Amino acid sequence: MQLEIGKIYNGKVKGITQYGAFVDIEGGGSGMVHISEIANTFVNEIREHLTENQEVKVKVIGINEAGKVSLSIKKAVENPAPQQKQRRQNDNRRNKPNVYEPKKTIPQSEMTFEDMMSHFKQSSEERICDIKRNTDRKNKTRRK
Repeated sequence: MQLEIGKIYNGKVKGITQYGAFVDIEGGGSGMVHISEIANTFVNEIREHLTENQEVKVKVIGINEAGKVSLSIKKAVENPAPQQKQRRQNDNRRNKPNVYEPKKTIPQSEMTFEDMMSHFKQSSEERICDIKRNTDRKNKTRRK
């Protein structure tokens, strides 16, 4: 059976690796679903979403010159439910508060010019320190 790009097939998961899952397609043929094509959310561990011998619907998204078939589970879903972007709880970069947003204790309409100026100086010094720290990490040196 010849597979067609863009067509949806039924298949069965035959193997799971750290980068994707191999699926045997009904009627003949097989292909791989890359980890990025498994779900509409971030997939850290494939085994949380798929198990071996699980029946899945897959869409053929590509066939290369060597005959390797690229499949997608998330594109095979006809009407995906709108999902909000989920944040990874252990991702420190996303959980960090924005350092560049000033912490407002006084409403800006009630701030005097001196308050605004001191606030600006403090936030700009914090930004400069952050930039220096990041530059030092990239250069693997430390400023003394």
